[in-house]
Amino acid sequence: MKALYLRIKSFFNTLTSSIAFYPTFYAITAILFALVMKWAEGQNISGFLQENVPTLVIDDIETARNILTTLIASGVSMLVFSFSMVMLLLSQAAANYSPRVLPSLISNRRHQYILGTFLATILYNIITIISIEPDGKDYQLPGFSVLLGILSSITAIAAFVYFIHSISTSIQINSILKNIYHMSRNRLEQLITSDKTDNDFPATSDWFLYETRKSGTIQNISIPGLLKMADQLDNRFEILITKGEYILEKSEMFKSEKELNENELKEVYKNFNYSESELVRDNYVLGFKQITEIGVKAMSPGINDPGTAIDTIDYLTDLIALRMLKQDYDVVVNKDDQPTLSLAVVNFDHLLYNFLAAYRNYCKHDLNVMHRLLSMLLKCLNKQSCDASYYKVLHREASLMIKDAEDSVGNSFDLEVLHSIYDSIELTYQSLQK
Repeated sequence: MKALYLRIKSFFNTLTSSIAFYPTFYAITAILFALVMKWAEGQNISGFLQENVPTLVIDDIETARNILTTLIASGVSMLVFSFSMVMLLLSQAAANYSPRVLPSLISNRRHQYILGTFLATILYNIITIISIEPDGKDYQLPGFSVLLGILSSITAIAAFVYFIHSISTSIQINSILKNIYHMSRNRLEQLITSDKTDNDFPATSDWFLYETRKSGTIQNISIPGLLKMADQLDNRFEILITKGEYILEKSEMFKSEKELNENELKEVYKNFNYSESELVRDNYVLGFKQITEIGVKAMSPGINDPGTAIDTIDYLTDLIALRMLKQDYDVVVNKDDQPTLSLAVVNFDHLLYNFLAAYRNYCKHDLNVMHRLLSMLLKCLNKQSCDASYYKVLHREASLMIKDAEDSVGNSFDLEVLHSIYDSIELTYQSLQK
């Protein structure tokens, strides 16, 4: 049951990341509410208000129709403009920063709420104006429904003003970077909190190996679901793939201490969620990748924005320092505190090399960016680490960086500035080896 709940939760997270989810939900809600109000009007709610609070009820049919027609037309105009702004936002973000930031922008629920408010207001007013019947002797105009339509339109106008403010700040690179940074940091802190001190997982060389049955990108792995399966089968698993990895059919996926039958295999496979969307809140490595791509894109000849590249390095500095507190292995224990799952992780060496290689390749000619990169490595060398080998990785990357700088920077004074930082890195590293 718990595994089913986790799969439903994962599906819901993927569904709600769609830009159309909340507008659709709001639209359905508005239609249902309009039908409820039509029933309430049949119970003469407007007649009751007309007798007790006449100032709140519109009692002229032509006035009501004109007001609702105007509100519907203006609502459609706001909706079209808002959708156009969202599309422009996504287009500019993909062109100026990185297409990988689109999922986080699309899943911005504030914009979805606002678009849903516009759509709900329009649909409610349309159903309300349709429900207005020709004037008759005993006919009671649905004045209360019209009043609610006016109030909902006022709410939509307020939401529109907020939308303009929100859309103008969302496209700013600092806002995008800060959002990616906070999601990555939160995910890393969760993993560090759950880290075991010792890697006491047994050797798995003689365990049973199972392969993938289809190709795709692994977005998430249900740890509670696998723990439950291991507890039911009195078994242990070693996961050989990482989140965010694209795997081919018949690739090595996991090992099991005990041999599994077909039904048990099906249940285990259900704990691996395939999806092409990339969500940083599920995988901090994607945060490193997206921040790096934004920094590298900023250094392209068409954009040429070293300031943004430097900002990305500042965010990465903090994330690297935090990553140094996490082990290169991930062992999960069961309720009896016994090691039950061994999870594959992107090790520190591989992570650091991947994004620094991109910076070295595209930014080695820029003195300010190279200066900030070397300063980043120096700062990280002075930070606490859970593994002494991480310092060796930082020192190696500094050596590669200064070599690329020597090959690309022609000014001897500029090189002297960079070498002064590298010398500090050497001294710090040597002191750490003692």
